[in-house]
Amino acid sequence: MSRFVILEHDHPVLHWDFMLEAGAVLRTWRLEAPPQPGWEVRAEPLSDHRLLYLDYEGPVSGNRGSVHRWDAGSFSWASDEPGRVAIRLDGARCRGPAELRRDAAGAWTFCLTEVEPGQA
Repeated sequence: MSRFVILEHDHPVLHWDFMLEAGAVLRTWRLEAPPQPGWEVRAEPLSDHRLLYLDYEGPVSGNRGSVHRWDAGSFSWASDEPGRVAIRLDGARCRGPAELRRDAAGAWTFCLTEVEPGQA
């Protein structure tokens, strides 16, 4: 299984970097709030990041604040299409189906689906 990480990042304003291992890179989105089951969170796609962020905590180069691991674990791909990424997360805080999707206006959202009892 591939790995994911959510890093709390304090620069330029507090946000959460959601990163999915995809081969030799991490596909990355900036979340404006930490994920919560059943809530949609505004997401912004960022450029791919280096795999070292799967295990890194501390200062970010170029005076870009610092990052701290908010959650991490493994995930599996359910769907990876233009405008929609569906995955199943198995982390300490985020467990179950999740989706990143782009609306008709081009805005992205992240949603961690409610997990039914016994399925996490």
